[in-house]
Amino acid sequence: MTSRTVGRLPWPTRVRDDDGVPAEPITLTAPREPGRTAFSQNLRDVAFLHWPVDPGEVAPMLLAGVRPDTLDGRTYVGLIAFRGRSAGVLGSPGLPYLGSFLEMNVRLYSVDGAGRRGVVFLSLDASRLLPVVLARGMVRLPYRWARMRAWPTAGGWTYISRRRWPGPRGVTSRLVLRVGDQIRAPSELDRFLTARWGLHYSWRGRTYYWPNTHQEWPLHNAELVDLVADLVAADGVRVPAGPPVSVLWSPGVDVRFGFPRPLRRS
Repeated sequence: MTSRTVGRLPWPTRVRDDDGVPAEPITLTAPREPGRTAFSQNLRDVAFLHWPVDPGEVAPMLLAGVRPDTLDGRTYVGLIAFRGRSAGVLGSPGLPYLGSFLEMNVRLYSVDGAGRRGVVFLSLDASRLLPVVLARGMVRLPYRWARMRAWPTAGGWTYISRRRWPGPRGVTSRLVLRVGDQIRAPSELDRFLTARWGLHYSWRGRTYYWPNTHQEWPLHNAELVDLVADLVAADGVRVPAGPPVSVLWSPGVDVRFGFPRPLRRS
């Protein structure tokens, strides 16, 4: 199975909401420092799969105060898999065991009234139960516990996830990639899908922006060999028939998150 790619688009694109607030330009590094460290993690062997979706269809799935972020009139749903290593809190050294786990998440692309681009996670399946429980209880992120494996294959990587708790139990996704050459000049779509400097999430009825920073993504072209993407459908997103329009892989980056900040009430 191979993926098709989307042609290059004019750079940069600016999107305005109903109040005329422009989305920030897409930048390869964080446009601002996130402040004191709340959380850090090393992301390794990251697979990015993306499909275009109608902004109007996914807008109701987002949070108060954010809208779908678009490029050339389209937004995207992403299925992202990686090995997380040495997660730490409050600037402490990462934990080698409890802080290391596999993850596969489904995300949409968002922009808030201040123009800050981010992501909204529909689900985050992870292989270690304690981080799942802590994330669900402390910051209300939609983590799920899953049985997961990830291993290198000849010229690529394979990722498998099967959900355990909470349900729906048994939802499975499998990604088999063949990794190609490093991308020396990422396209605008590559940057739009990967250069995300925060996430939007809801806490007690209010939307927050959680900023992050890391080095520029080292991206590689990748070919999709096999795919089962049941996690995307389980999260209620209808994607076009056929392969994803973008398949990328990265050896990874080290991510540092600041503290969440509430969105200004409209």
